[in-house]
Amino acid sequence: MLSTVLIVLLILLLIGSLPTWPYSTEWGYGPGGAVGAILAIVLVLALLGRL
Repeated sequence: MLSTVLIVLLILLLIGSLPTWPYSTEWGYGPGGAVGAILAIVLVLALLGRL
């Protein structure tokens, strides 16, 4: 249950950090890439049953 909530939260963070909104155009792809990497790690750990 906790891993599902964590994955949904990370997906929302990934969508929120994409540089498509006016306030985030100067950020570049750094925040989206970092959140995407964290999401990939959490997803792998959840699939392996370690989370």
